[in-house]
Amino acid sequence: MDKTYGLISAKLEHWLDSFVVLLPNIVLAALVLAIGLILAKVLKRLFAQLLHRYSKNRSVNRLFLSFFYVALIGIIVFSALTILKLDKAVTTILAGAGILGLALAFAFQDIAANFISGIFISFRQPIRIGNIVKIKDFMGKIEDINLRDTVIRTFQGQMVIIPNKEVFQNPIENYSLLGKRRFDITIGISYGDDLEKVKQITLKAVSDLEGLSPDDAPSFFYNEFGESSINFTLRLWVKNPEQPEYLNVGSNAIMKIKAAYDANDIMIPFPIRTLDFGIKGGVPLQEAFRKNEPLEAKGI
Repeated sequence: MDKTYGLISAKLEHWLDSFVVLLPNIVLAALVLAIGLILAKVLKRLFAQLLHRYSKNRSVNRLFLSFFYVALIGIIVFSALTILKLDKAVTTILAGAGILGLALAFAFQDIAANFISGIFISFRQPIRIGNIVKIKDFMGKIEDINLRDTVIRTFQGQMVIIPNKEVFQNPIENYSLLGKRRFDITIGISYGDDLEKVKQITLKAVSDLEGLSPDDAPSFFYNEFGESSINFTLRLWVKNPEQPEYLNVGSNAIMKIKAAYDANDIMIPFPIRTLDFGIKGGVPLQEAFRKNEPLEAKGI
């Protein structure tokens, strides 16, 4: 019993001596920890103001603030542990964190790719909420952009969720960047019509069309000899990129052009097929009828 009591007493005295020796370090570590926490809050506030200048995405800002704050707290804690001469514990923690991070990176590489792509999209801002875009085979208005995916409402009313990796790695057609959209109309007119007259009447028909951009005049150019018509393209710039306005301007333009053509006797021909039996190696149609006359006379 005395021996046990002696061992316990010796152990307690050793711990007490160690505590007395480490007491200055403990006080210093506590001081570093307290000052570090105050400084971390101040730096977090300054970093938040800096982030707000470059990014308006609240989710991304909160994420970076969290990373920044956790990193500061980690540095403060590791510094305190180093003062307490717990270097081996610090090394073990760092090694474990590195191995864990590597394992998680391999396990969730697709999620990480979407996550990082979302961060780049938020800072570069090739697209914004409300933009009319076409990404891959989907065209519509952007409803939401978060750190993992982008949500598009198509013009048919469906909600499409596209992973940010696909958004970042594929071409993006953004129809809202210019603040206007182009409406192309392809029309064919008869070979018998006067081409210059058609051009002037067409441009006049759309000259007072509501909804067109005042900075971009309609453009007209013939582009091919079709099977039954001479085809041209009329390009109109709509000042409002929104889909209803875009379609409405195009519809009104088609009605005005049709009315102008009817008033000026300009024909938009139907598809025509000409059967020619007189090509090289063939028999003209009249010849074919003449050859069949004896057969018809015989009642065959």
